[in-house]
Amino acid sequence: MNASPPAGRMPNSTSSDPAPVTAPLRVAGVDGCKGGWVAVIVEPDGTMRAERVAAIAALFERALTPDIVAVDMPIGLPERVEARGRAPERLVRPLLGGRQSSVFSIPSRAAVHAGVDAAVPEEERYRHACAVARGTSLPPKAVAKQAFHIFPKIVEIDRLLRGDPALQSRLCECHPEVAFWAMNGRTALDQPKKVKNAPHPPGLALRRRLLEDAGFPPELMSPSRARELRVGEDDLIDACAAAWTAGLIARHAAVSFPSPPERDAHGLPIAIWA
Repeated sequence: MNASPPAGRMPNSTSSDPAPVTAPLRVAGVDGCKGGWVAVIVEPDGTMRAERVAAIAALFERALTPDIVAVDMPIGLPERVEARGRAPERLVRPLLGGRQSSVFSIPSRAAVHAGVDAAVPEEERYRHACAVARGTSLPPKAVAKQAFHIFPKIVEIDRLLRGDPALQSRLCECHPEVAFWAMNGRTALDQPKKVKNAPHPPGLALRRRLLEDAGFPPELMSPSRARELRVGEDDLIDACAAAWTAGLIARHAAVSFPSPPERDAHGLPIAIWA
C-alpha cells in the first residue's frame, strides 16, 4: 500500500503534546551518516528498529518497503538561487530561534552536480562548484563547505526520484530541528545538539526526552545503539525525528513549508515537512 503526502495542511490538534508516532502505514526516518544512511523504521503496530543502509534506494527495494520515508536532505533543486535560498529554508529559519544556522541554503542544481565527480580532487571540485554557484545565484554566492560535503547524498536522492517518479510521493524532505520545534509545542529548542562541532549532552538529552514523549523507546536512540550502528548519536536522534515526521505525513497531519509545495524544473517537490 502506498500513500501520497497531503498537499500541505496544518495538524488538526492544537495540543502542545507531541503527536504519537504510530501511523497506519510503515514509515521510516532517514539521516545521512558517514558512508551511508541511518534509518529508523516504524511498523504499523508501532514497533521500531534502527538500521544502517549504504544507499537510500535499498529501503524501496525490500519486500516490506516503507510507505512514507522522511529524509533530512534537500529534495528539489533550483535552477537559480535568490537571496536566502529556497522557499522552505526561508520559511523555517524564523521558527528555530538560535537553531537557525542548522538550515543552510542549497545552491543551484548545476552547482550541486558540479561538486560530485569523485575522479576530480576535492578542492578542485569545490572551487568548480563555487564558480557555478556564483554564476547561478543573485547576489552571487559561493558554496558553504557544510553544504558541499552533502552534495553526493543530495545527488543520490535527486537521481533516484528523477529515475523513479513514483517515489516522489513517498520520499519527503524534512528537517530534524523543525520536527523538534513541532514536538516542543511549536517552540524552538534552547539547546544545540553540538557546540564547536562536538556533541552537546544537554541538547542531546533534551531531544531524547521529546522523542520519548512521542513514543520512541530510549534504547532505540541510546549512545550504545549509535555505536553499534557506527553512526553519531545526533545522526540516530535525527533519524528518529525524521521518522516522527514520516508518521505525521502518513496520517495526513503534517504541514509543508511552503504549502502547497513548490516544484523544481524536473517536477520534484520543494518543501520541508513537519
